[in-house]
Amino acid sequence: MADSTIIPSPSAFFSLPPASLFAFPPTTSPAFLLPPPQPGTAASVPPFPIPEHVYHGLLDPRVPVTVAALYAVTAKALNAYNKSTGRKPWALSQTATFRGFVIAHNIVLALYSAWTFRGMLGTMRRSMVSPWGPAGLAGFADSVCRLNGPAGLGRAAFYDDTLGAWRTRAPDTTDSPVSGSAPSPLDAGRIWNEGLAFYGWLFYLSKFYEVLDTLVILAKGKLSSTLQTYHHAGAIMCMWAGMRYMSPPIWMFVLVNSGIHAIMYTYYTLTAFHLRVPMSVKRTLTSLQITQFLVGASYAMLHSFVGYYEPVMVTTARQVPAASNASHASHASHAAAALETSYAQVAVPCITTSGATFAIWLNVLYLAPLTYLFASFFVTSYLRRSSKSGPSKSGTSKPRNRRLSNGAGHAENAGWDAARGVEREVYGQGQDEAVVRPSTSRG
Repeated sequence: MADSTIIPSPSAFFSLPPASLFAFPPTTSPAFLLPPPQPGTAASVPPFPIPEHVYHGLLDPRVPVTVAALYAVTAKALNAYNKSTGRKPWALSQTATFRGFVIAHNIVLALYSAWTFRGMLGTMRRSMVSPWGPAGLAGFADSVCRLNGPAGLGRAAFYDDTLGAWRTRAPDTTDSPVSGSAPSPLDAGRIWNEGLAFYGWLFYLSKFYEVLDTLVILAKGKLSSTLQTYHHAGAIMCMWAGMRYMSPPIWMFVLVNSGIHAIMYTYYTLTAFHLRVPMSVKRTLTSLQITQFLVGASYAMLHSFVGYYEPVMVTTARQVPAASNASHASHASHAAAALETSYAQVAVPCITTSGATFAIWLNVLYLAPLTYLFASFFVTSYLRRSSKSGPSKSGTSKPRNRRLSNGAGHAENAGWDAARGVEREVYGQGQDEAVVRPSTSRG
């Protein structure tokens, strides 16, 4: 058999997603949602098992919808109560028990978030392929776009909405995907089995617990903003959608958000003990909180427009004259088929299901108001600062380099004002608990 060993260099590309992926409601397939592998089955498995019926049951859509709705209604009712009492702190909030609960709440979330962040770092270290490696950008795209199946470019398992079946090009990596059963939870080397199925599911459940942040604020007699309620309820729904439909970008939400929360709740714990926190930490935290809103939507949305090339093996039949001999001289004119193998590329999209598409754009829509709010605060602050430093009273204009310097200073300060504004609306912290902007010279 002849064998051509020239393999085209794999790469990635941008393209518009097919309209069929934007079906609503999204298809409920694949119905079989892979639970995390059980302890003892592989080196990188979770530290404890999760029963399959519990894993699937808590991803039933009625669970997050019910929790989010109850939270929103309760927050609105308690807001009305606080208004009726003149925003007087609840008697409970003045007790040592309440203060102990707040401290314990922050410590638990700080430790849990750090544990999740560490676990997800290990997940990505074992799963993500370097774009500078032999497989190039295609190998990197394949490692973050395909969550299931064996590791290796072209060997992943993916669900095809059109056929309604799991497909793979493994083990022979031919140009025609083979339909088969659902991928095994024991497959190693891809994000889902390496940790996302475990840490992501628990992180989804942690969003239920995080609504207690709002209760702490309300107990102090303060009001929970509409945006804060939206933030917590939306986070529940977005995490559910990402995990239920195994949407590729959800790994970043788990990794980045857990890392930021580890810092944030550690900061809240320290302030509860009246310990001084360096201004650089406060500034970094504020930057990270806003960056995750602004960058998260862009990263998620990008998946709908990205594709890559997989190297595939193409086998063709080539006709060659059959060998003749004395006993078969009459068949000398017959032809025998020789198989010839060559390698080519096939273009594949990053996203292949309407469910994953739904999860992506739910996150984009969820983050859009937060992005708009940041832009609105920024513009308002920038215009206000610019008007204060307008032309001098004598009417003479300032030197050009001075105007440029002032403009840069206004933009920086406006950015911090916007960050603080969004933070107050989303996290609802009081002045004693909020992450504040470091002092700078006035522009």
